[in-house]
Amino acid sequence: MGSRGYVHLSAGAWYPRKPDGSDPPGRPSPKSEQADGASEEPLNVSIQKLKERRDMLDSEIARLMSAGYNVRELEGHITLLHEYNDIKDVGQMLLGRLAVIRGVTSKELYPEFGLDMDD
Repeated sequence: MGSRGYVHLSAGAWYPRKPDGSDPPGRPSPKSEQADGASEEPLNVSIQKLKERRDMLDSEIARLMSAGYNVRELEGHITLLHEYNDIKDVGQMLLGRLAVIRGVTSKELYPEFGLDMDD
């Protein structure tokens, strides 16, 4: 969809535009923000900076795609990383409980389970 299909609302958040291209509810229209035209120059500077950022991001996406990356593959890797982290968290919790039962530290149990000290 690209950055062009999103609108910046607040606190760094980006939200998709509606299918008809309009902004989601709660977004003031540019006309209401510049009723007197006094802020037109700072607005133009902001628009130019956003266009430059969009172009930079588009270039970065093109570079990554030419290097062989694709969105679906990256999304799959991210999903697997989340799953790995969830499993690792459960393992750490169980190891901690076993350490308490045995009256030792979790790190002392690592060799027994073939874990590296960096795990």
